[in-house]
Amino acid sequence: MTAAHLTARRAGPLKGVVRAPGDKSISHRALILGALATGVTEIEGLLEGDDVRRTAAAMAAFGADVARLGDGRWRVEGRGGLSEPADVVDCGNAGTGVRLIMGAAAGFDLSVTFTGDQSLRGRPMNRVLKPLGQMGATWLCRSGGRLPLTLKGGGLKHIAYTLPEPSAQVKSAVLLAGLHADGGAEVIEPEATRDHTERMLRGFGAEVEVREAGAGRHIVLRGGQKLTGTRIHVPGDPSSAAFPLVAALVTPGSEVTVQGMLLNPLRIGLLDTLGEMGADLSVTNVRDEGGETVADVTARHSELVGVDVPPERAPSMIDEYPILAVAAAFAEGKTTMRGIGEMRVKESDRIALMAAGLAACGIGVEEEPEALTVIGAKRGNHLVQGGAGVTTHGDHRIAMSHLILGLAAEEPVRVDEPGMIATSFPGFVDLMRGLGAEIGEAVEA
Repeated sequence: MTAAHLTARRAGPLKGVVRAPGDKSISHRALILGALATGVTEIEGLLEGDDVRRTAAAMAAFGADVARLGDGRWRVEGRGGLSEPADVVDCGNAGTGVRLIMGAAAGFDLSVTFTGDQSLRGRPMNRVLKPLGQMGATWLCRSGGRLPLTLKGGGLKHIAYTLPEPSAQVKSAVLLAGLHADGGAEVIEPEATRDHTERMLRGFGAEVEVREAGAGRHIVLRGGQKLTGTRIHVPGDPSSAAFPLVAALVTPGSEVTVQGMLLNPLRIGLLDTLGEMGADLSVTNVRDEGGETVADVTARHSELVGVDVPPERAPSMIDEYPILAVAAAFAEGKTTMRGIGEMRVKESDRIALMAAGLAACGIGVEEEPEALTVIGAKRGNHLVQGGAGVTTHGDHRIAMSHLILGLAAEEPVRVDEPGMIATSFPGFVDLMRGLGAEIGEAVEA
């Protein structure tokens, strides 16, 4: 028997101290680079959600020795390269995983077939395939660059590639391919994206040059470099921490602290935006863990106001716009989010689904091709109504965002396909209940 729906309803204030699950972006990269390296990589705090487990299984299929030691501790023994898998590599729902693995695999003389779940098979891969093809990789796939896809790697040449849109996934795929390309690779970013791959490559012993020049940021990686196994501590994921933090901001009387949250400057756009909205946030115990800045972040219930979110902020918070839209629903005035077209090609069309879900809960929304405006409900005695059943299309962030809305709305909010939450935040329900949230299951055979 599985939970068919989850329902969130108003309860008392949220109180407590929690730790966010390990950062998903860093977890994927730790496993992939560990497999590419020679020797043992020991990982602490790995996110053990479904997406990351798929990447772990994929690295084992490519020849690495991957072992779960328990409590977020993993051991990866790499052979200095990847070997051809004996079977199809199923990446489940892991869009980051499959795109980065494609880049890593392209550097080797092998053929590999990738597939995924229904959602992942509907997501375009052309943005990664284009630069890999220019480097010399070939493939056979469904129209639109969709999975299932068979990739043939090896014999890659140097590329200097300007990202047509901000994408850390594309940048990382090119850099991972460049490790085994003749002449390496250079990526030019007109807008900076999360830099975990560059940081982690250095941790594994590679030389990565990053410089500001001309129209943007240039990342240069020399080819033929060898990686050596290392120790990695995965910090708390800011995209996951956003849910309990925003829940505290919109639920009267609440105060919640998330410990060990990643504060990489290219990942804190949500904190900047919430601060502009008037959120009562405090950052304490700032420290360095494994080359990344982490801290403890406390959120207290706040009277929020609507803001215009600048489009250039999108790369630093692209996964946080759904939960930002929930915060905006409880604010006074309009919040407009522009330059967010990337949201339409995530696990779902997140602009359309957030607009539909908020509207069903009585919130005014205005949807554009690359923008979303939320008309805050805090006008006089008008409150967020809630009371809707929300269709998530299996998108974990759509589900969690609407459950947070339900915790402070007048009427309960129900979401379908809650099992997908485990792709990024397997302990979400238990963590929120521990803070005092009332989230219940409806079960069917």
